[in-house]
Amino acid sequence: MSIDWSNLNYMAIIAGGLLYMVYGGIYYSVLLSGKKEIQSNRPFKYIYSVIIAFINSFLVAILIQVTAADSLLQGAAIGFIIGIIITMVYVKNALFGLISKKSLLIAIGDHLIIFTLLGVLHCCFQ
Repeated sequence: MSIDWSNLNYMAIIAGGLLYMVYGGIYYSVLLSGKKEIQSNRPFKYIYSVIIAFINSFLVAILIQVTAADSLLQGAAIGFIIGIIITMVYVKNALFGLISKKSLLIAIGDHLIIFTLLGVLHCCFQ
């Protein structure tokens, strides 16, 4: 189980990062529509979000390669498992009152869907 850096599909990584950003924009604009928009003078959170989108796509690409997933179903399963792991962290934080129930449900839906999509996308490029 080793990573073949030369065999990573960097076009898939870029496409995954873009998918992550587009999906996040749609997901949160739909969920937060009607909510008073808060303008931020700190653009760093948007820059950070873009960086995180590409890092997540890169890490999913590595997991797809290392696990030798070669079907869309396998890619979806790997992505879903990643989403489940992230969900467990959010649930633990919610149990200790660190996030609200509404925020928990939004985060769970977001991560389960986007990581499943990233797993499928990276298997498409295999």
